[in-house]
Amino acid sequence: MSAPTDSTDRSRPLLELRHVSTDIALRKGTVHALADINLEVQAGQVLGVVGESGSGKTMTALSVMGLLPAGGSVVGGEILFDGRDLRSLPPEEVRRIRGVEMGMVFQDPFTSLNPTMRIGAQVAEPLRVHQGVGKAAARDQAIEILRRVGMPRPDKIVDDYPHQLSGGMRQRVVIAMALVCSPRLLIADEPTTALDVTTQRQILDLIDDLRDEFGMALVLVTHDLGVIASRADRVAVMYAGRVVETAATADLFRAPRHRYTEALMQSLPEAADHDTGAKGRLYSIPGLPPDLSRPPTGCRFAPRCRFATAECRTTEVVLSTGDHQHACLHPVTVPAPAPISLRPGPAVVPTPAPALGVREPGERAPKAPAILSIRGLVKNYEAAGGALRRATGQVSAVAGVSFEVHPGETLGLVGESGCGKSTVGRLAVGLEVPTEGQIVLDGTDIATLDRRERRLMRRQVQLMFQDSYAAMNPRMRVDAILAEPLQIQHVGDASARRARVTTLLDQVGLSRRVLERYPHEFSGGQLQRLGLARSLALQPRLIVGDEPVSALDVSIQAQVLNLMRDLQHELGLAYVFISHDLSVVDYMSDRIGVMYLGKLVEVGPAHEVVRSARHPYTQALIDAVPSVDPNAVTRRTDTTIRGELPSALSPPSGCRFRTRCPLATETCATTEPPLTGDVHQVACHFPLRVESAEAARA
Repeated sequence: MSAPTDSTDRSRPLLELRHVSTDIALRKGTVHALADINLEVQAGQVLGVVGESGSGKTMTALSVMGLLPAGGSVVGGEILFDGRDLRSLPPEEVRRIRGVEMGMVFQDPFTSLNPTMRIGAQVAEPLRVHQGVGKAAARDQAIEILRRVGMPRPDKIVDDYPHQLSGGMRQRVVIAMALVCSPRLLIADEPTTALDVTTQRQILDLIDDLRDEFGMALVLVTHDLGVIASRADRVAVMYAGRVVETAATADLFRAPRHRYTEALMQSLPEAADHDTGAKGRLYSIPGLPPDLSRPPTGCRFAPRCRFATAECRTTEVVLSTGDHQHACLHPVTVPAPAPISLRPGPAVVPTPAPALGVREPGERAPKAPAILSIRGLVKNYEAAGGALRRATGQVSAVAGVSFEVHPGETLGLVGESGCGKSTVGRLAVGLEVPTEGQIVLDGTDIATLDRRERRLMRRQVQLMFQDSYAAMNPRMRVDAILAEPLQIQHVGDASARRARVTTLLDQVGLSRRVLERYPHEFSGGQLQRLGLARSLALQPRLIVGDEPVSALDVSIQAQVLNLMRDLQHELGLAYVFISHDLSVVDYMSDRIGVMYLGKLVEVGPAHEVVRSARHPYTQALIDAVPSVDPNAVTRRTDTTIRGELPSALSPPSGCRFRTRCPLATETCATTEPPLTGDVHQVACHFPLRVESAEAARA
């Protein structure tokens, strides 16, 4: 399969949106999803489109592709592809362009794939439909494009079904489907949102390589500012269905002009470290985006803007002219300092007094007796296969993990998907029974308790779920949802429970008027506040947060993280904070434990683990984190992880990381390294020294 012949007129954009407006008709009104959008993408260029959920990013992509939801239509403007207005072309011509010259990668690869079709048939389908390629030839081309996107054993994968693949492999499949006809434009809608940082890095590197190979233009839609900063040539920032700022990437991140862009960047955990020299509060954008069925007059960001005036609320603001365009009456006039990336060298920054309840980096929590002590924790699951579902082996989910959590302390657990961190969390709260080891909670080994005794101990430790909506009964109102743990544990009478519920709402910053509402009536950030409130109902001493902010925009994420830290100080809580986002874990944690394939490979103070990593896996995680620093260059270092996580059914001998480690030797294959050290522990035969870790970043 050869690269396409480029017939594009280089004097004009490959894709241009002129004054595009899109509406979605509903039974009770019309949502004005896009209003007067002007964008352009040159051949070979990467345009990043960024903004909060509901800003119009995905709706812009769907308008270009002609894949709007029911009731949706482009009601104004032109969508020009290589000079041709897609709105004026016959439907069959638009389908041909959409299938051959444009491709799209959707956010959720699992729902984008047909669960009843084999992978090969799905990848080959565009060739057969749009180019009339025969079945055998289409299969061969499907295998070839799967090989190009880095799929292991593509000749075998073509006969598998989507459920048999990992998340990263499914994402490679949908990329292969988008590229199989060699398009000139690729639209990627949140292609890495659900992936951990190493898989995200692999997918983004893959898209870069294929873009260079095919000479494609790319529209990268995401709410991850770091991904945009490290991958895009130009950026368009969207808010409430409008483009509010657009500029070259380096210019925008070095000196944002619109107050919304500035607020997004100040919401990042990195910004808090940079601004205060300590782990201070994150800036949180107040309020919510407007209801686009009734768009406000004037600047749509004005109700949430710190700098808004009466003029902002009445005057329609249009994009300024020039290379760096913005739609703001009171723009940022002084260039903002570049944020610190997660690959910092020594820096000299002012060190003010810490905020109330906030420890300085490196300052350890007081060594009171541990609330939770995990010793030699092992969890194996029986694997079954065949028609009779007979046991075929054991999945080693957790293998000999030990750590402690002290009062008022946050221990962060970080690692790739499948490393065992969520299993550790479920074991810690008594939702799973360990195969071996001890889980000592306030001096009692809960692993030895029966079901009733574990339920009573659960008052002391609670779980905060990643998806709060899925964790709530959709048929119950908020008052019943928050009162349920009190009823199950027989705490107080009805009057005392009602009083406790209202106290919980006050603690998490929600109005008491929400008591009569159902879960589907809340935003993502409000649901996470409810999830936190429910976990606080029984006044626990320890909360295990399993990816509690991974699905949230940066502005809502900042609100939840600030709330968790405030409550920790107010109530003396301890946290086990589980996440694959190293920047969030660094911000929240006093200590960090890094997990790989069921084992802890590094444990230490948060600032040391992130800035002076000792294990090659930890360094690879750090190097994979995209930075919003415009001076940081994304490159493939010697510690870049390649390949898929090994199967937990048959973990590698010796060091489990050795099959993906650039520093592995024969010793690593034969001898398992113990976790050694005092404050900063590492399980590696050849740990990185501080100077070598810095050299890997250079």
